[in-house]
Amino acid sequence: IHFYKRMVLKGVPAILSPDMLHVLASMGHGDKLVLADTNFPSSSVCVGEGGPRLIRADGHTIPQLLEAILHLLPLDTYVFAPACLMDLVNKDKNSGMETPPVWSAYQQLLDKAEGRKVEMTKLERFEFYKQAKESFAVVHTGETALYGNIIIQKGVIPSSS
Repeated sequence: IHFYKRMVLKGVPAILSPDMLHVLASMGHGDKLVLADTNFPSSSVCVGEGGPRLIRADGHTIPQLLEAILHLLPLDTYVFAPACLMDLVNKDKNSGMETPPVWSAYQQLLDKAEGRKVEMTKLERFEFYKQAKESFAVVHTGETALYGNIIIQKGVIPSSS
């Protein structure tokens, strides 16, 4: 594994590793990218032939990475919600757990990057794992916020003509 202090390309956020850049460039319209918190079972989700590619981004928070990724990656405008969160499990809902504060940070970053209100949906925990297994890549981060996981869906870059 190689760790780089600075990216040597103009306009590319330094937080994005060469492996991450390759994944972003390889994704097509509709492909999904999971930004997984530190508790997410990234390795087991990525096991097996045809599974998602695992990218390690330990030490970085999801908001830091999301902001950098959204600098390069358009969100899908052909779906109602190009971003999905892992919903609280019933035990946490029933105990009165509040909405994770990191969700509002994600909303702000998504809206700013797209210049519009971006819809986010919530998926039940095991449905989120299923969607993660079907994603293009899983980025395992150092995010410590509970329920910090988010899936984003890549859109298209319009023709300049």
